[in-house]
Amino acid sequence: MGMKINAELPLPANLKAEYPVPEKLQKIKRERDKEIRDIFTGESDRFIVLVGPCSADNEDSVCEYVNRLAKLNDKVADRLMIIPRIYTNKPRTTGAGYKGMLHQPEPDKEPDLLAGIIAIRKMHLRAIEESGLTAADEMLYPENRSYLDDILSYEAIGARSVENQQHRLTASGMDIPIGMKNPTSGDFSVMLNSVVAAQSSHSFIYRGMDVTTEGNDLAHVILRGGVDKYGTCIPNYHYEDLMRLLEMYQKMELKNPAAVIDANHSNSNKKFKEQIRITSEVMHSRKYNPELRRLVKGVMIESYLEEGCQSIDSEMVYGKSITDPCLGWEDTERLIYEIAEKC
Repeated sequence: MGMKINAELPLPANLKAEYPVPEKLQKIKRERDKEIRDIFTGESDRFIVLVGPCSADNEDSVCEYVNRLAKLNDKVADRLMIIPRIYTNKPRTTGAGYKGMLHQPEPDKEPDLLAGIIAIRKMHLRAIEESGLTAADEMLYPENRSYLDDILSYEAIGARSVENQQHRLTASGMDIPIGMKNPTSGDFSVMLNSVVAAQSSHSFIYRGMDVTTEGNDLAHVILRGGVDKYGTCIPNYHYEDLMRLLEMYQKMELKNPAAVIDANHSNSNKKFKEQIRITSEVMHSRKYNPELRRLVKGVMIESYLEEGCQSIDSEMVYGKSITDPCLGWEDTERLIYEIAEKC
């Protein structure tokens, strides 16, 4: 056979029992979930900043980063809702390379998904315990979110997954906001169809069970830019793109129309410093047009302790990305203050 079973993974309920969420952290999650919901429903005018490493590769450096965010959050909480990006699953265009802590708890060692599932749950719990901030993760594998669904306050579905039926249907059963990225082609219609699916009720097979969902009224879009047939990046964060999205939203009668702008990826052509300028332009568009102010609920920024990126070897720099390049902490702190001023 072409597939070998390496290990039998624990049921989510068993892993949660072994690594439970203390009542104190459950309370934090309930409170933050409500605050985030209020932003997406329009009851709060705070602005969301989803910020953190391209991939969460090391528990200590990730938690140090999130602890810094928590101190910053205390100073801007009246205007901003900071949600740390703790991305433990890394989609790869060809399947090669580091796929995140879920696959490799230690980046320089062989994959071990059993150890990875435990490692990511422990890291998320530690981050909340130390910082008081619940986080966002990417739903790369729909079945695996059951290991973290009692911890996360936000999830995103990536450009390569957003057309997948299982991702869309699983999103419809979630009780937290789910951001549906535009596909790599940049097609807005495909992206909005994924929101339609996520906001609708469905019956399907999930983890070997026949399930029915109610629909997720907090499903929304994430604009991350696209790539044309020649491989050229086409950004979609400009004013004209946002107005086009607004017009399409208005025709579709979706609940809680909302957009988050991903300042990296194909919007920046992975020139990570451009995230500063792109975010500034998004804030200007919101200020210029009240309708866009209501539509654009947040930005997504890739940032870590040290700027840039590095390869995986024996001389790795602590707190520096091993996947896509990120802003460093000084630029991140400055940018978050600027966002708060422009809200």
